[in-house]
Parts: sequence; C-alpha cells; structure tokens
Amino acid sequence: MKNSIIKEELISAIKTVFDPEMPINVYDLGLIYDISIDKNEVHIIMTLTAPNCPVSEILPQQVINAVKNVNNVENATIELTFEPPWDYRTLPEDILLELGLL
Repeated sequence: MKNSIIKEELISAIKTVFDPEMPINVYDLGLIYDISIDKNEVHIIMTLTAPNCPVSEILPQQVINAVKNVNNVENATIELTFEPPWDYRTLPEDILLELGLL
C-alpha cells in the first residue's frame, strides 16, 4: 500500500503559519499560489506581501517546517515569486473586514 499526502492536510499545516504583521495565516492571506505533490515531496509556490518583506527568510522556512510535519512528507521546497505581486484587494471580504480594509 502506497502512502499518500493529502492536500487538505498540507493546507491545514500551512494555516498554522501567520504573517507577523497581520493576524491572518499565510494561506488565507493569499501568499500561497500553488501546492504540488510528487510522491512524498511537496513543492510550494508562494509570495510575500512585498519583495522587501522583513521576514522574507523566516516565513518560507516556517511554511516548510509546517508542511514537513504532515504524514508521509519526506521533503518540502518553496519557490518564492513576486509574479503576480500580492495585492490585498484579491482577499475575500471576510479577511478584508478582519484586517480593517473595508
């Protein structure tokens, strides 16, 4: 029987990582652009709220650490991108309300 990684478990793990400047997890904040699974390896494409983000070294590592705690994950990698740039206006209304942007 082959072990499998469940994407919902990865998302739940990622949701434990919060942006230090906002009370929202990085997944709901829209910083995760893609999650791909190949056997027991996970590759995540993510962005930051700004290219000069002060936690640019810390936040991706926190996501990797969270994902590696999911059953059957042997390796996790992050690809940082700024295309398209993150824009708060793409967030769902409930998140915008929580951030005081509506």
